Amino acid sequence: MQTTQPELARGRKQSARHSRLVSAWRHMKRDRQLLILFIPCIVFYALFRYGPLYGLIIAFKDYNVYQGILGSEWVGLEHFQKFFHSPDFWLLFKNTFLLGVFTLFWAFPFPILFAVMLNEVRSVKFKKTVQTFSYLPAFLSVVIVSSMIIDFLSPTHGLVNEALKALGLEAKYFLAAPEWFRSIYVSSEIWQHMGYEAIIYLAAIASIDPTLYEAARVDGASRFQMMRYITIPSIMPTILIMFIIKSGSMFRIGYEKVLLLYNPMTYEVADVFSTYVYRKGLLETNYSYAAAVGLFESVIALIMLLLSNRISKRAGGRGLW
Repeated sequence: MQTTQPELARGRKQSARHSRLVSAWRHMKRDRQLLILFIPCIVFYALFRYGPLYGLIIAFKDYNVYQGILGSEWVGLEHFQKFFHSPDFWLLFKNTFLLGVFTLFWAFPFPILFAVMLNEVRSVKFKKTVQTFSYLPAFLSVVIVSSMIIDFLSPTHGLVNEALKALGLEAKYFLAAPEWFRSIYVSSEIWQHMGYEAIIYLAAIASIDPTLYEAARVDGASRFQMMRYITIPSIMPTILIMFIIKSGSMFRIGYEKVLLLYNPMTYEVADVFSTYVYRKGLLETNYSYAAAVGLFESVIALIMLLLSNRISKRAGGRGLW
């Protein structure tokens, strides 16, 4: 009996599917220890990242604590429309966008430059000392970092104002001045994360073939030229991937540091989506409205991630997927 063309195609698909399953099973058996180590990560994301997504339903309901999520009245896009027509919308959008953009374009290059310069240091002892001190701020909690900023900028006994007084200048309450808030926030982000994020770029630099530097040295290249034409181009794929990740989180500004640093005098430049969600959801117990605002923020962050990935693939030929 002659086999038809569709049957042959179906047989090929089944054979290919079977070979993929066999290959996947072999890889799982080979890497079973690593997969076991990965289980806590899967459980964490399942419980604390994907599990709570069920609660987003309340963004489309008039949530009542006593009726529960499923029992509350369905209102559709009412909370979104209310938020979009609110006078707070454009202020929040502007503040979140500007704070995210300034953080991205000022804080993103510093770990790269720091890693490249640290790689050029020949004294191992000095290099390790600088690395240790640069990593320390990343292990401090946001509360401690914010408290240090408040103490440093205190108008009465702060280190910065004491230096200004010593120079004959007038002390200034920086945290009460709207024009200073974004600079303070971005500077603290650079100081806190620069050393820790440089680890990724140092690891990428360590994987560069040393013969490239040897060949460049023989050709008479200076250290600056080797940095420009070997080091930075070699770590460019890592830079692009990190840029995509950072761009995706540009609108996801954590509320903790902003909440600890801002005050009613700086609301006009400091109030962002996350702090607004905190006030509306936890302080005013308007859970549905806060969930709608939080969902809108997440959608914008997803759009930014997709756009940055697309731009990266067109510009450098690499992306997250």
